[in-house]
Amino acid sequence: MLTTLLLYFTSFFTLMNPLGSMPIFLGLTDGLNNKQRRSTATKAIITAFITLVVFAFAGKYLFEFFNISINGLKIVGSIIFFIMGYDMLNSKIGRLKSNDEEDDSSEDSGDIAFSPLGIPLLAGPGSITNAMVLMGESSSWTDKGVLVISIFLVSLTSLFILWGSSGIIKILGNQGTKIMTKLMGLILMIIAVEFFFSGVTPFVKVMLH
Repeated sequence: MLTTLLLYFTSFFTLMNPLGSMPIFLGLTDGLNNKQRRSTATKAIITAFITLVVFAFAGKYLFEFFNISINGLKIVGSIIFFIMGYDMLNSKIGRLKSNDEEDDSSEDSGDIAFSPLGIPLLAGPGSITNAMVLMGESSSWTDKGVLVISIFLVSLTSLFILWGSSGIIKILGNQGTKIMTKLMGLILMIIAVEFFFSGVTPFVKVMLH
């Protein structure tokens, strides 16, 4: 059971890639204070966790009911990524400046937490597919429980990583954060293009055959 848990944990950690998501998280939350940034990270992780568990148990049926595919999800994700990346590149993201008199729970930060941070950055096509495949291979409720526990542990680990990213802001300073935001916006747009072609390619192959 421990070996299975370690295997599941490793696969989800690799696919969710919180370390790789950290720079993008910092770029998207530029302008938020420390409390807002932590709140956004928490909401994003909760969103990702619920999404992966739901798709693990019901993903197959949801996809069949709506007649959609993982490739369709990749295409939608690519569009979201591209728009957010473009906004970051043009400094339109992260203007949620706050002071002590403002409400710490911004509607905009909540939107960012749900998408693109929670979905599809953390709970993306790869991790969703992984959850569905591993659940399909789970022959007992014990295995299913281990799968859910592994998703929870990865989510918890990812949360601590995103929380710790706040310290990087202090090191970079305001100007450094702006430069990094633009750089991450460009990278996010490149990721979007990769996502798009990854999702479109199977459809093109089907059309050609």
